[in-house]
Amino acid sequence: MIASDRVRCGWGTSDPLYLAYHDTEWGVPIHDDRHLFELLNLEGAQAGLAWITILRKRDGYRRAFDGWDPQRIAAFGPEDETRLLADASIVRNRAKVRAAIGNARAYLSLTDAPGAFDRYLWSFVAGQPIRNRWTSLADIPAETDLSRALSRDLKKRGFSFVGPTIVYAFMQSAGLVNDHLVDCFRHGEV
Repeated sequence: MIASDRVRCGWGTSDPLYLAYHDTEWGVPIHDDRHLFELLNLEGAQAGLAWITILRKRDGYRRAFDGWDPQRIAAFGPEDETRLLADASIVRNRAKVRAAIGNARAYLSLTDAPGAFDRYLWSFVAGQPIRNRWTSLADIPAETDLSRALSRDLKKRGFSFVGPTIVYAFMQSAGLVNDHLVDCFRHGEV
């Protein structure tokens, strides 16, 4: 049960799905390669849209992209792209669909052992979440020097839809950065 009397970040209260995401997922450190891969692609799919759209379509993405199995996605061909572009359970944007397929290939070229993607991403924050102490949503940056560096490196390795703003949103959601406001009950918990 999600308590409604708790102080939260202002963005996490407008919809029950947002509320649950804010209270149980956002900012919690993730160390599972496949979950990190999924989240990076979902953040890219969100570009130009509201995150609630992606949350509502997350199960559809999991079905359409074979549980975010990079091996299987990397093998997708033109028929799969056509299938995905006809699938109303995901955002039907050709560039974003192609990015997810290309990102699976980039992921496979980057990782050679379980945990490699996790180690790669977390190396940008020395293995520990950055704990910011924001008092207002207006204080939280859209991107940082660190997100720009990670974005550049991901692009160099063949990833796409990984601009610095997308990467910073990914860092926040995957717990590499704790951007819960200091008065939010989740700030100290994550």
